[in-house]
Amino acid sequence: MPTHSPLETALAAACAAGELLRREFGHAPDVNSFEAHDIKLELDVRTQALITDRLLADFPEHAIFGEEGIAGNQASEFQWIVDPIDGTVNFFYGIPHFCISIALRQGDEMQLGVIYDPMRDELWQTALGQTPLLNGRPIAVSRRAHLGDAIVSVGMAKSKATIADGVPLLSYYSERVRKCRLMGSAALDMAYVACGRLDAYLERSVSLWDIAAGIILVEMAGGKCEMAPRADVPGKLSIVASNGLLDVSVR
Repeated sequence: MPTHSPLETALAAACAAGELLRREFGHAPDVNSFEAHDIKLELDVRTQALITDRLLADFPEHAIFGEEGIAGNQASEFQWIVDPIDGTVNFFYGIPHFCISIALRQGDEMQLGVIYDPMRDELWQTALGQTPLLNGRPIAVSRRAHLGDAIVSVGMAKSKATIADGVPLLSYYSERVRKCRLMGSAALDMAYVACGRLDAYLERSVSLWDIAAGIILVEMAGGKCEMAPRADVPGKLSIVASNGLLDVSVR
């Protein structure tokens, strides 16, 4: 039997990964590939390996599904969903806005979510049916119900087609909300919605590992998440995460 609960294991793995990223931040990282609108770092791979080792040490029968590949027992009903560095481009350019995101789902239902910003030492956590916490203190979504009062983050994806989708979305909400932001980390956007810093986060093309932990954080904090698969981009989702009071949509 594991000596730690899944949430305890996820918290320990996130904090260990955060220590690695803090140590490496500001140094020139090894680049595995430069892409048109993205960068793949050797550190992404190394950080996911660290997280994978921690998770499978306690739960060897579970599956790992991460941005940097899969591991463990892929037939398991329990699947850890991992983004080792959400905000890799920010990290590479020395912008201290990135995080580690770890979620666990059983079947189709998220069981827990952990998001850790190692540069600000901010740790979000929740489990199904539990009050979400930021550094041990309860959090909740904002109560702003009017677009004119809201601050909204619009995510921009990594291909010409999805960028073309995102620009009209940014334009539409820029004219209607108090401020729009493009911050470069979907997981942190969702964590910020969960604790009321942002009122909504919208993106038309995102991967599950970017948002998995954020889904349960937002929902346990009293907010709402709406997702739909993109028919034209396999494996990608559109996402609207909000406080549940605003009239926001990606359509």
